[in-house]
Amino acid sequence: MNVVDVEQLTKVYQPRMRKGGIVALDNVSLSIEQREIFGLLGPNGAGKTTLFKVLLSICRPTTGSVMIHGMPPADPRSRRKVGFLPENHRFPDHLTGRGLISLTGRFHGMTGTQIDERVDYLLDLVDMAKWGYTPIRKYSKGMAQRIGLAQAMVPNPDLLLLDEPTDGVDPVGKVELRKVFERVRDEGKTVILNSHLLSEVESVADRVAILQRGKVLKVGSIDELTSRRSQYEIEAEIGNRLFDIPEDIGKRVSVSANRLIVELNDPENVNWIIDAMRSKRISIRSVKPMKMTLEQSFVEAVTEPQEKSS
Repeated sequence: MNVVDVEQLTKVYQPRMRKGGIVALDNVSLSIEQREIFGLLGPNGAGKTTLFKVLLSICRPTTGSVMIHGMPPADPRSRRKVGFLPENHRFPDHLTGRGLISLTGRFHGMTGTQIDERVDYLLDLVDMAKWGYTPIRKYSKGMAQRIGLAQAMVPNPDLLLLDEPTDGVDPVGKVELRKVFERVRDEGKTVILNSHLLSEVESVADRVAILQRGKVLKVGSIDELTSRRSQYEIEAEIGNRLFDIPEDIGKRVSVSANRLIVELNDPENVNWIIDAMRSKRISIRSVKPMKMTLEQSFVEAVTEPQEKSS
């Protein structure tokens, strides 16, 4: 069973002082599996935070369905094993880090012994043990993010929803938090994170969805979203020898004495290129598909003209 199933979800906000509605989510369908880190990417207003709100039953869908562990968000049981770190969170600043985690444990109905054990474990996990008795008002932004992550993990959630979890965290801290996410995933749990930091998502996510204006533009693994499937780089001793590529096979993108880049109509056509080079006694050193960064894939997705619905 998938941890999260979203089917044709649409959310329209109806402002009182404005005619018509604001479409925050537009026919979104996603399935998120157990034991994966799933990244939600998109510009401001793409619908990422609204999707979190629907999952948490903070707002209701206009149409479509959402299931968490096979239950609708309106069922409180669906949220018993869900942890949430909102963006721009505000915790009572008179509390210490230990106090915040303890209070969260009480909200979840944990016993005193369970809370004590969980507090020590989580403070150590997010590297905040030495700051546990310090009031939150004295925390830096990065420290507040760490303690926020700890409180989200109090119920030992099977599903962890994180909205901009590394915002304000220094580079070393980002690496450490990334290890926490991976550890949670390796324990069989699911992490869904919203982030504007594409490089961070690229380094940790198993799969990614790119949203714009409430629509899902792309969904796939990092490899799937960063592969230029039709382009190949071939390192070979070409020298000044050239050969034509039929239009039904593809075309040359660039060529030099020791490198050829081709764009093919079908990935299988790379075999034709290899055979053609060998027939000309060109020594081939390597053949590899071209890659692009997740940032390039993101920009490509959000700048492509979208088909208008009829």
